[in-house]
Amino acid sequence: MSVTLGINPIGWTNDCMPWLGDFISLDTCLAEAKAAGFSGVELGRKFPRSTKALGPILKRHGLALVSGWYSANLLERDAKTEIAAMKDHLALLRGLGAKVMVFAETTGEIINQVGAPISRRPVIKSAAEWKRLGSRFTEVAAYMSDQGIQMAVHHHMGTVIESPQDVDRLLDNSGDAVGLLLDTGHMTFAGGDPIAVARKYASRIKHVHCKDIRRYALAACRQRDVSFSEAVLCGIFTAPGDGLVDFKGVFDILAKAKYSGWLVQEAEQDPRIAHPASYAALGRAHLAQLCAGAKMKLAA
Repeated sequence: MSVTLGINPIGWTNDCMPWLGDFISLDTCLAEAKAAGFSGVELGRKFPRSTKALGPILKRHGLALVSGWYSANLLERDAKTEIAAMKDHLALLRGLGAKVMVFAETTGEIINQVGAPISRRPVIKSAAEWKRLGSRFTEVAAYMSDQGIQMAVHHHMGTVIESPQDVDRLLDNSGDAVGLLLDTGHMTFAGGDPIAVARKYASRIKHVHCKDIRRYALAACRQRDVSFSEAVLCGIFTAPGDGLVDFKGVFDILAKAKYSGWLVQEAEQDPRIAHPASYAALGRAHLAQLCAGAKMKLAA
């Protein structure tokens, strides 16, 4: 059993704010990710969305495709419709050898609404609605599994699956094919404890985003009830080892559960302020140290 270190390109180019990082090319991002020591990358908005176009680019930089975000709308459409909508994205992941999909329920999301306070995120109010959503997730996840791709549900600020209670309700109402993406930063921002979530759902964690949180920014953003975009610009997220998240506690649980998969550094910052290559190297060194301490074997 081994783990592999990957990185998300949002340290270089932000997906929620399309203007942020426009001055950085995809080649620069990939070259710096490789130089920092990462083995793979997740998709970002500058990536070509065809196997034929993206494959040679990744090969040139010596990087694997880890995964890619998918925006689901299962509160509004049934599983068959969702499966049809995700066809091209699923084919891209499969075609480039990815084994997991970052899957987020985005019906009514406020992630991309620059002026929307975090408190205005959508919520599911009825048990019946959770049951229906869980059933649809299960059906889609089973289809994905048959195609060789694991669903990893991303609890994300500004969506209906944000808090630890939301994670509980979704997983209580869905089958084992529905895996969890544990995001240490989003869970902390949402008021949860990544260690408690990791301990409770260790067997269902199929993907991990290693995102740290700056304590001063967390307090300020919560007090002011800022939007998700403003929180990013305020510097709430940072590379592993540069904030308050207890990664050692999380990694110890993952090691005990024999987690085998990607550990992805994901920390969206303003690249004009937080030099992407420097933070990539900082986080990668900390992740390697954590893996060694938890006796998690690192794959090449």
